[in-house]
Amino acid sequence: MVIGGSIAGMLAAAAVKDHVDRVEILETHEIPAGPEPRAGVPQAAHFHILLSGGADAVDGLLPGAVGRLLAAGAHRVPMTTNMVMYSSQGWYRRWKKDSHYLIAASRDLTDFVVRQHVLKAPNVTVRPRTRATGLLGDARRITGVRVREADGTESEVTADLVVDATGRASRTPRWLAELGLGRVREDRIDSGLAYASRVYRAPVATRNWPLINIQADPRLPRAGGIAPIEDGRWHVSLMGTADSQPTWDPAAFAPYARTLRHPVVADLLDHAEPLTDVVVTRSTVNRRYYYERLGSWPEGLVAVGDSVAAFNPVYGHGMSVAALGAVALRDRLAAVGLRTGLARQAQRAIARPVQLAWSLAVGQDIHYSTATGGQPGFADRLLHRYVSRLSRTATGSYHVATALTDVLALQTSGVSCSAPASWPRRQGPAAPQLTAPMFTPAERRLMDEAGIVLTAAGG
Repeated sequence: MVIGGSIAGMLAAAAVKDHVDRVEILETHEIPAGPEPRAGVPQAAHFHILLSGGADAVDGLLPGAVGRLLAAGAHRVPMTTNMVMYSSQGWYRRWKKDSHYLIAASRDLTDFVVRQHVLKAPNVTVRPRTRATGLLGDARRITGVRVREADGTESEVTADLVVDATGRASRTPRWLAELGLGRVREDRIDSGLAYASRVYRAPVATRNWPLINIQADPRLPRAGGIAPIEDGRWHVSLMGTADSQPTWDPAAFAPYARTLRHPVVADLLDHAEPLTDVVVTRSTVNRRYYYERLGSWPEGLVAVGDSVAAFNPVYGHGMSVAALGAVALRDRLAAVGLRTGLARQAQRAIARPVQLAWSLAVGQDIHYSTATGGQPGFADRLLHRYVSRLSRTATGSYHVATALTDVLALQTSGVSCSAPASWPRRQGPAAPQLTAPMFTPAERRLMDEAGIVLTAAGG
């Protein structure tokens, strides 16, 4: 029994379907028939990326799914080859040899392709407009869930394994406390960033067009980016903290982009056609439950995705961490089956990719002056300085940029970043820092044909 028809829930169903007789997914809302908005996904209006670590995990769970996503119009963006990225340490070079990638598409399309793939399995079904109201069983073993249908009818459904994929709205901590298992440790770090997003008709051909990213930084909190998505569109998100947050006002969206520390996003938007209203969210808190640290854990229950940890979406880790968590569940189920110890082992395995993404997100967000939930200690400040130096080196060194991207794309642990700091000395001098965004001759021709002129600061 999977509680929640989110992408995390669908991937969890994919993870378990070959190891059980039947999988039933409980979804509070209706399931869209196509790539359409699904109720209960507040972040869907903001651009979503699937990092190569997550994309590889999705393909491992659902062979061919990434290919189907690309065939439906998603973009495969080589990192950093096809990215115009301005970090707090400078412009990244667009190395001709790419080692990582990301998939850029609307959240609606990604959800649809994954959902369609999962629901092809004959033993997977969805029960829409059905809410889980509690767990069955006791502190030693969960045996199913209590459910309520849309008409108010209540019933009990038994299951050998219950997977919580309800996201930020998860009630598992409360349910565990009611079973007498104690309080789950919870951490919340909120940078105070707010997002405003809008979809545009791109003024240039989007196939092989680069992703544009003016990164957020605690010292320079206004940021934004343009992601190419399906159907010749750009998904644009702008962000800021405190009194510099973007607003719902459509007339203020492009002028806000002009206030970023570089005008390239604004220059491009001047020639793009808005297709949607502006959507704003302020729900960007990083929140994590440390289920793996509980003194005891009931058999028959596993939590995945945002039910375990939800991240500030600026880092693009949510879908990838959910996919990696589903792979961890699949691997433990394949190794031990539905035996005693599965749930505990799976929850600990799910915590590993969560820990890496959590360190990356909180390690940045805790340094904002507007942050709540914690203060950076000595170790946090030391690590932040080290990563800043590493990022600066990466702007001119392919080897360091690749090592850093290994971590950011969730394809390796953060430990790999400890060695590359000395690599530039062995590989020769780093290239000089860029003073303007890097566009290829072909991209500049497209901009010339569209009448796009980068302002003086835009290079």
